[in-house]
Amino acid sequence: ELMAEEAGMTVDMTGFEAEMEGQKERSRLARLAAKGLSGDRLELIAEQTSWLADEGIEVTDESYKYKWDVKVDATVKAVFTSDGFLGDGESAKEGDSVGLVLDKSSFYAEAGGQDADLGTISFEGGELIVNDVQVYGGYILHSGVISTGSVSVGADVKCQVDYDRRRDVAPNHSMTHVLNAALREVLGDGVDQRGSQCNDEKLRFDFSHKSAMTVDQLRDTEVYVRETIEKSLPVKAEVMALADAKAIPGVRAMFGEVYPDPVRVVRVGDDCSVEFCGGTHISNTAEAEAFVLTEETAVAKGIRRISALTRGAAAKAVAEGTEFEGKTSSLESINPDETPDLDKQAGALRKDLDAAELSAALKAELRARIEAVQKKGIEAKKRLLAGRVDKVLNTVTADVEEALAAGKKTLVLNLDIGADSKASQKVIKAVQKIAPELAFMGISEEEVGSGGKILCFTIVPASVQESGLKANEWLKDVLDSVGGRGGGKPGNAQGQAPNCSDVDAVIAKAESFVNDAIAVA
Repeated sequence: ELMAEEAGMTVDMTGFEAEMEGQKERSRLARLAAKGLSGDRLELIAEQTSWLADEGIEVTDESYKYKWDVKVDATVKAVFTSDGFLGDGESAKEGDSVGLVLDKSSFYAEAGGQDADLGTISFEGGELIVNDVQVYGGYILHSGVISTGSVSVGADVKCQVDYDRRRDVAPNHSMTHVLNAALREVLGDGVDQRGSQCNDEKLRFDFSHKSAMTVDQLRDTEVYVRETIEKSLPVKAEVMALADAKAIPGVRAMFGEVYPDPVRVVRVGDDCSVEFCGGTHISNTAEAEAFVLTEETAVAKGIRRISALTRGAAAKAVAEGTEFEGKTSSLESINPDETPDLDKQAGALRKDLDAAELSAALKAELRARIEAVQKKGIEAKKRLLAGRVDKVLNTVTADVEEALAAGKKTLVLNLDIGADSKASQKVIKAVQKIAPELAFMGISEEEVGSGGKILCFTIVPASVQESGLKANEWLKDVLDSVGGRGGGKPGNAQGQAPNCSDVDAVIAKAESFVNDAIAVA
């Protein structure tokens, strides 16, 4: 907004927030769809929460959300659908998308960047598959699809959170706290949290910083978090008066966030991290098991974003990194002068590395090593090609002299100069020096016998053009036969074909065109 004001413009913050919420919702639905979950998106607006209050329905008791491995008995206080609340005597049946408001709940409602718990709410003869939990004015709405049976107001139900999933979410949330501390340690106290997102797959952390982190900074940050996990530090939560909480040395709060009074404070170890937080957490850092910082990118001016993994996903990323380290070491052991396609091998490994999920610091290190190998491969290929070109030039000289001795006006040769256009110019100059009145076409495979790319180039002197042979027409006819393209003038032309499995057939095609165009001596 400040930058816009300086430029004499305004920012539509209402529209921005609306679009941001829309994007969050699309992302949430995509995650649910990927897990085979579905159902209508249900939301309570102010009018509906007021109706609940007017009906004497108390806000949901959510004190059970911090407990683990419990089944909480509750009572349905309201049943909400896309058409509104169900009335007395009405019930929702199998296949319906509904939202249940209960008197108490063990489900964690989406808040503070942490995804909601998933699970089931069972009732006599049926079950609701819970795929979203949101809180509106203190009322927790458990949304999902009824898989079997029917439910109505007053029904006794049992809340069953998917605690296995929460065990993947909680370490991701706890590690955002540790990551926050790590960034302050590595980048300085100027780092402030600007947002976060934790689910059962990964964690995302946005923070203020003016530039991209270096590889060393990424590695130091990752090591800090990993060492904190290895230290097995206790993670404790305490509810206290907001004023007392603010007085805690080193306490961190989300920039711009409004906190309740009293507020919940989560502490990692004695001096690692202290933050205001209402989320669910592990009880010890060791429960995170592993940590891998997979990406660091920009999301806005002065705002960076880190993505990371814990537990099994992190272990998998570590294994992936180890595998690529081995592949890179193997690549580095190859003699470039004995391996013509080393640059291509390096390029393929680089492509695989870019698509892999592993430590961002390790990825950057391996990318640099692979690029160094690729560079050596290209340099070796240039040396090899230079030697091949020298041999080719000697062969071309002999073939041209033989053609002149035979009184020929045209010559087509299969050359071994790769697909190097600079080498083709050397060949042309050599031909023109020896036989300035000779029409010449050179055909060369990028890699002999590969069936891949071929280079085709030709020169036709003015004296031969008068006989009916044009370089551009000759080239077009030859390349058309193998799906290639090129261009040029009557005197000279050059082009390529991406694939050619029979070079001899191409040469025969070139000679046939010449025979049809002019009388060969």
